[in-house]
Amino acid sequence: MVYLYVATGAAVLISLIISREKTVRALHIAYQRFVKILPAFLTMLILVSVVLFLIPEELISTYLGSNNRYTGVLIGAVLGSAVLMPGFIAYPLCGILLQKGVTYMVVSAFSTTLMMVGVLTYPVEKAYLGAKVTVVRNLISFAIALLVALATGLFFGEVF
Repeated sequence: MVYLYVATGAAVLISLIISREKTVRALHIAYQRFVKILPAFLTMLILVSVVLFLIPEELISTYLGSNNRYTGVLIGAVLGSAVLMPGFIAYPLCGILLQKGVTYMVVSAFSTTLMMVGVLTYPVEKAYLGAKVTVVRNLISFAIALLVALATGLFFGEVF
């Protein structure tokens, strides 16, 4: 992550050297957009915190680790779609789920939808992309996540 910050800082410095006026204008526009998106983003973070507080980890692993893999995949995909968390939290959580007996297929569906489908980010996406594009993107992402889960299940011998 530090490399990203350094690269961004270097790009801004280069931009300042090339055209100070355009860079200042761009930073001002970015600040205005950040302030505009902040209320929706904070609302999203609050909703995620409440959801994660109300649903204990044991309950999630119990339902995702059920004997019926396909129901577990669907539950995992729906939960992944509805939860928002960064990868550095999601991937260790997936490791914990695997240790508790959840299949790779279910973890794959959960983690893929977690990163690709955004139910909680819908208001933010809708504001920038429009409702139709946002819904289509999420539906396609959900279908892709189910295909990835199926491929994972085939690879690990969990499908049949």
